[in-house]
Amino acid sequence: MHGAQSEYGLWLLAAINAAFFIFFAWSFYKPLTRWDWRGFGMFSAFVVALFAEMYGFPLTLYVLGGWLSANYPQVNWLSHDAGHLLEMWFGWRANPHFGPFHLASFVLIGGGFWLLSAAWPVLYRAQREGRMAREGVYARMRHPQYVAFVLVLTGFLLQWPTLLTLASYPVLVWAYARLARREEKDSLSRFGDEYARYMQEVSAFIPRRRRGPAPSQGETR
Repeated sequence: MHGAQSEYGLWLLAAINAAFFIFFAWSFYKPLTRWDWRGFGMFSAFVVALFAEMYGFPLTLYVLGGWLSANYPQVNWLSHDAGHLLEMWFGWRANPHFGPFHLASFVLIGGGFWLLSAAWPVLYRAQREGRMAREGVYARMRHPQYVAFVLVLTGFLLQWPTLLTLASYPVLVWAYARLARREEKDSLSRFGDEYARYMQEVSAFIPRRRRGPAPSQGETR
């Protein structure tokens, strides 16, 4: 138990990591509307909960400790590496940072932040010019910013699953989908038939083959 305490209780490290990823996301996203701030706020709460367990107090390992020790006696569940639950469950005995789930998490997190960085300039220009965002990634999906957040959250979940993040993950996905629908209602009221046609041509979250012609770079709603 003493060894476990020495590997956790690092609240300053938890705060630094949470602040880093929140600021990193903000630097790509820069919320403007109330919908932007709600989406970003939910992402930030998830990140804080994640790093609080990763470096602060391993609540999940303590709650599940008895069951985990009984079913996986070969694992030291009080060690920091044991927090990589998926690697432990599937028998990855090497450094968990090089495990398949951890590597997959890097791909998802990196892809999510790339998508945020690609979507934000397009959305920002469109909002400043009072028009629809239809070029760039918005030519393939209507809500790339929410897809990006879900990719990052999924990556974190693969890397370090906890009871709190597992419970909040489906709630966040549902909330992002709801925010997207509210944004669409607002866009329909502002842009009318042009946005309705855009909805027919471009999928909400998963890119598909476009039904209509691809919009030009300078096309507005």
